[in-house]
Amino acid sequence: MNSNPLPTLAFLFLVASSVNAQQAVETAETQASAKDLDFFEKTIRPALVKHCYECHSKESGKIKGSLILDTRDGSRLGGDSGPAVVPFKIEESLLIAAIRHNDKDLAMPPKYRLEDSLVADFEKWIAMGAPDPREPAATGGKVPEYTNTIDLEKGRQHWAYQAPKKPQVPEFSNTDWTRNAIDAFVAEGHASKGITPAPDASPQTLIRRLTFDLTGLPPSPEEVEGFIAAYAENADSAIGETVARLLASKAFGERWGRHWLDVARYAESSGKEVNATYPQAWRYRDYVIDAFNADKPYNEFLVEQIAGDLLPAKTDKERSEHLVATGFLALGTKNLNEQNSRQFRFDLVDEQIDTTTQAFLATTAACARCHDHKFDPIPMSDYYALAGIFLSSETLYGTPNGLQSRRATELVELPSTAPNLPGVGLAGIIELAYQREVLSEAVTSLEQQAAEARRSGGDPQAFVGRILQTRNQLGIAEGKLLLYDDEGNARALAMGMRENGDAFDSQILIRGEEDQATAERAPRGVLQVVKTDDAKAIPAGQSGRLQLAEWMASPENPLTARVLANRVWLWLFGEGLVSSVDNFGTTGEKPSHPALLDYLAVRLVELDWSVKDLIREITATRTYRMASTFDAEDYEKDPENRFLWRANPRRLDAESLRDATLAVSGLLDSDRPLGSAVAEAGVGFVGRNIPESTFETDTNHRSVYLPVVRGAVPESLALFDFSDPSLTSGKREITTVPSQALYLMNSPFVIRSSNALAKLLTEEMGLRGPELAREAFFRAFSRPPTSDEAAEAKAFVEEFLAKAKAEGLPDSEARLLALTGFCQSLLASAEFRYLN
Repeated sequence: MNSNPLPTLAFLFLVASSVNAQQAVETAETQASAKDLDFFEKTIRPALVKHCYECHSKESGKIKGSLILDTRDGSRLGGDSGPAVVPFKIEESLLIAAIRHNDKDLAMPPKYRLEDSLVADFEKWIAMGAPDPREPAATGGKVPEYTNTIDLEKGRQHWAYQAPKKPQVPEFSNTDWTRNAIDAFVAEGHASKGITPAPDASPQTLIRRLTFDLTGLPPSPEEVEGFIAAYAENADSAIGETVARLLASKAFGERWGRHWLDVARYAESSGKEVNATYPQAWRYRDYVIDAFNADKPYNEFLVEQIAGDLLPAKTDKERSEHLVATGFLALGTKNLNEQNSRQFRFDLVDEQIDTTTQAFLATTAACARCHDHKFDPIPMSDYYALAGIFLSSETLYGTPNGLQSRRATELVELPSTAPNLPGVGLAGIIELAYQREVLSEAVTSLEQQAAEARRSGGDPQAFVGRILQTRNQLGIAEGKLLLYDDEGNARALAMGMRENGDAFDSQILIRGEEDQATAERAPRGVLQVVKTDDAKAIPAGQSGRLQLAEWMASPENPLTARVLANRVWLWLFGEGLVSSVDNFGTTGEKPSHPALLDYLAVRLVELDWSVKDLIREITATRTYRMASTFDAEDYEKDPENRFLWRANPRRLDAESLRDATLAVSGLLDSDRPLGSAVAEAGVGFVGRNIPESTFETDTNHRSVYLPVVRGAVPESLALFDFSDPSLTSGKREITTVPSQALYLMNSPFVIRSSNALAKLLTEEMGLRGPELAREAFFRAFSRPPTSDEAAEAKAFVEEFLAKAKAEGLPDSEARLLALTGFCQSLLASAEFRYLN
């Protein structure tokens, strides 16, 4: 008998690990999220079609090396060399080795290497578990059935395509707990699950929750004490008056505008291989903030972003707003180095379709580019009906020209009354013109030298790098000149859209490939599955953007109001009634409270699409007022809190955490800066003539005004789950990783803020002892310290102070250092980072 059980245990552990690994692969295949499948359909499948199918697909009739890549099982089985795709294991997947081109014998495609960004996408896909819906999973899981001919009538039975109707309010509205109809629907869910709602949160918790939710900032100690007093007299009135005050503050638009910028994939550069700056993107950012502050009706907000250039305007200010709003369609990622202009145009349009349908309709229409949508009732003809609309429009984003940036465009000219950055003056414009002339002559000279080398048997390749660099510099100089008039005054310019004067219907492309166009054209139009009586035909000669926008903004559209109501709920509660906020299709989640979602959608329209009015109704509920108190019995019945038996504890998002740190320490600059760091850097290419360090700013302005450069997001935002600015991101991921704690311990920003708070408390407010601790706690946590916390704070400062003095520091420096450490302990604490 083996007296040592460890070898046996180790063997069992290895067996269990193998089983678990296999189960993990099977689970990934059968339970891949809609987001993962979406990534495959939009990124991986088109790349396989374009770069691999010609030699490795059943359809092409070529199966080189016995490798089939147009089926999932073929990819997993691999060819003569072994498995091409091993889920979760990047280094064991021969497909990755092939596209990296590290092994010449294995390199694929054989004649060229894929872009680094595309290789990274394939690595990401493998790491995700290689979700692939092309065939049923080996475990017997089924991919939703589809055929090439979409059954639209069957598709319209899906809940999201049914017109929302205002439901009857449940009888629970008469109970003591409810405050309005919203509570009644929530109480009905409580009853159905046999769960009991948590008690009301304390007034300190409520004022902190309200202020962060509506402004992204902490309440001041005075605001906390004022709310507590008002709440004691009349809780409903205190909440209502506080909500009104917060909605009227400009901080509201900065907070809620940032929510929308996530959805709009706002960024100030093109991303991808040639990362060109967007110096005019800030205008769209400011438009969004102003729209939320003005409570612009959402239907108008929608139409302006899709077709603002086609709307009438009464004033120059209104005209500027309309033009800037269309920047929504121009802000996306672009492969500016794409040599095939037709491919570039279709890729640009695909990105616009994807963003538009996800943002406003929570629909993944871009999945129908290569084939009828696998899961939703969207045929390819619908995709190309939308493509014709955007192909008949011109996207103006203003990037410079050059050998590595072949897709330069103009910008939209705004009325001269639009806000603008300082110019360069006459001397500056003369200098820019001189630079352009010198660079132009240099390019000509280098090209002549290369030609001479070719004629004389020399090496013309020796000139390629210099020609490339000089042409890029010339493109940048020309781009800068376009920003100013002849006197050196800055021109009022914006990213946006315009009609291209050549409206046409798009051909349908086999497999989405621009060189595989059929003779059939899809008439410009909207998604057939969504019927509205007020949908307008697109007149000849018009792109159809205005008609598309009006169709989406129609009260009859079953998706638009539901999608926004769900987003508002998410932004107040941390989770949507439909958790897949960007996907209302069949692979998305079903609503936890269908009747409540319909009620909110109908109310939104009844409120003339006012986001602020909808917020007023939701924040007036007992549902919003609940504490985050844990209850074991309720948790057993509803572990994910889908039926809202308590408030969800939430970590502050990246911007709120940074802004709160500045606000508490007295450093926050609440003024809006003109432009942005990217606008100041100007036209250029990130990582080439503009170093990434250019955007490492220590400004004290709110985080919404920090530069958002694709591939170079500020560390203070990126570490705390800032959204991917290349994609529509209706809901951010929330992670807890060691680097976050290390940042709070060692970041110069946090240390600087802690030092400023210490100086504020002592030098400006003249506080010491218990009064200092009380003020610090109120600023950080919206509450006074407990007696134990006050004692611990005192002991901490005294111990720190003693050590500092022992090291020879003067009393004043030692005290400031000790108080800085105390303040940093508050700013780095979990209570500061979380809302209850």
